[in-house]
Formats: sequence, C-alpha cells, structure tokens
Amino acid sequence: MTDHTNIGYSLPAITASVQDLKEIRRTSVRHGDYLIVKTVNSTYFLRVEEDGKYLASGGWFDRRGTSPMNVRINGCTWGGSIIKADVVAACGLCLEFGNRVTTSPIQEIIVIPAEEQN
Repeated sequence: MTDHTNIGYSLPAITASVQDLKEIRRTSVRHGDYLIVKTVNSTYFLRVEEDGKYLASGGWFDRRGTSPMNVRINGCTWGGSIIKADVVAACGLCLEFGNRVTTSPIQEIIVIPAEEQN
C-alpha cells in the first residue's frame, strides 16, 4: 500500500494517489453494517443507519461525552480542504464527519456486514 503521508497537497499528487487507496465506498455499505475505523490517535465505531447517517462512538465522541451520536460523514480528506465525498473511510486519509470533526489519518478499516452480526 502506498504511504499517503508524504504525497503533498498538489492536485496531480492527490489524483495519482487515489488509485492506491484502500477505501470503503458509500455504495458498498448497507443499513446495519458496522465499521471499525482505527486512526493514528483513536478508534471509531460506526453503525450505518437508514437515512444516510451513522451512529458514531469512540474517539472524539467519547472524549466529549456525546457517544453515540447520529452524524453524517462528509467523506475523507488529505488533511486539507479537498474531500473525497464518495467514501466513508480510506486508509491514509482523514475522516470528516458532518459536524466538521476531522480525524487523524486512518490506519485500518474493518467492516462487519449486518448479516454477519449476532
């Protein structure tokens, strides 16, 4: 996997890096699916809701005492204002929630489909 921490913020560098991303697209998750997103600084637990929102806990939400919180996910950024809006999470990028909270870079994504949960 490509190390995205040193790609810079130029459009050509970002465009070239997109091909190598390990990502979870919005279209690949369904209501009831559960995602565990491990970042450099935290772990987030996300349950996909029916209305395009996610029930989020862990990380910032736990530290603020607001877990679980029903939020939207705007997409993922390279740490700046360019956002990849078609994904829920992508390794090497920062997840941006609808409340404007942005995580540290994502290191690992685990998806547990609803039909595989107890």
